[in-house]
Amino acid sequence: MHHHIQQLYNIATKPGRRVIGLMSGTSLDGLDVALCELTGAGLNTAIKVLQFTTVDYNADYKQRVKAVFSKREVDLQAITLLNPWIGIEHGRIINQCLAKWQLTVSDVDVIASHGQTIFHCPKRQHNLIDYGNATLQIGDGDHLAVTTGIITLSDFRQKHIAAGGEGAPLAVYGDYLLFSSEHENRIMLNIGGIANFTWLPKTRDAEAVFSTDIGPGNTIMDAFIQQHYPEQYFDADAKLAKAGVVSEPLLEALKQDDFFALGFPKTTGPEVFNLAYLAKAQQQSDTTSLNPADVMATLNRFSADMIISAIARTTAQLNNFVIYASGGGIHNPLLMSQIKAALPGVDIKTTADLGINPDAKEAVLFAVLANECLVGGKQQFSNAREGIPGVSMGKISFSD
Repeated sequence: MHHHIQQLYNIATKPGRRVIGLMSGTSLDGLDVALCELTGAGLNTAIKVLQFTTVDYNADYKQRVKAVFSKREVDLQAITLLNPWIGIEHGRIINQCLAKWQLTVSDVDVIASHGQTIFHCPKRQHNLIDYGNATLQIGDGDHLAVTTGIITLSDFRQKHIAAGGEGAPLAVYGDYLLFSSEHENRIMLNIGGIANFTWLPKTRDAEAVFSTDIGPGNTIMDAFIQQHYPEQYFDADAKLAKAGVVSEPLLEALKQDDFFALGFPKTTGPEVFNLAYLAKAQQQSDTTSLNPADVMATLNRFSADMIISAIARTTAQLNNFVIYASGGGIHNPLLMSQIKAALPGVDIKTTADLGINPDAKEAVLFAVLANECLVGGKQQFSNAREGIPGVSMGKISFSD
């Protein structure tokens, strides 16, 4: 037996595993690093977050990624060079975190790396007969493993697509295994660059579970702020949005995309919802002269309304459910207040009430996927009707 396989076997047979989950989302704000201790597998998974931090990306990182992010025409050399470069950069960040936490490589069993999405392209978006669903995350797992000296599982989304899915959202797997409950119906709402949610009925019936993208969360708001106020990366405390007035014509134009009429589940990304999308809506609604505050107020309402609409569609025949929110959007007070006002009587909490830091949740979920790849498979979770294939995900990179 090769010593690499022996090492994997030893990790898989341990009572518990220490996994570093990494998440770098479409917001491009920083790398979420969650050191998790996991025991069990499937619905018996138990997790404890030992350490968590978000390491902000510097301007150089953001500039390099933005040069290729969500663009159909890019410099192929830039992508080729960025793939290993991001893997190395993420590895250096992990090394810095381990030093800060006074831990060594031997204290960690594996890394679970999401990578950096640069383009998401489901078939209904590209409409090319010869091609299926596709997505691209860069940040090579081999470079990350060699840089850290830790076995790395990466590129999770490709197996989901190979098995018939769209490559997103993958949160449904971890949400079901960690957060499904026999006592209450739950909506796990994540408001990142793109907003998505997982529906978890208290029956725990896999055939009723699904996860779907909703539409823009923070992505257009962040892009607009960065365009008009380069020194800011997002609308902190919704200061600009609060100073503006919602434009009803622009709001209505923003809501006209065919994506919103599609049934669940579905996926999307900044490839669709971006500044060009906003500019088109402004042209159509004759609102190009709006001041930045009014535009931001309208974008904030747009995200809120689409989240509210998606939840209402899912729970139309249900009176009793709890929303557990996570992601950067929960820190936007105006966005959250609009959601709460539109759903009176609905209990809206964060995943902190379930023992998981809401800012760490996405990174934690990839740690769960890595754990399933290593020790799961006994309780395979799938729902063919909703496009959730029952597969193990993650490509394994050894450090030597």
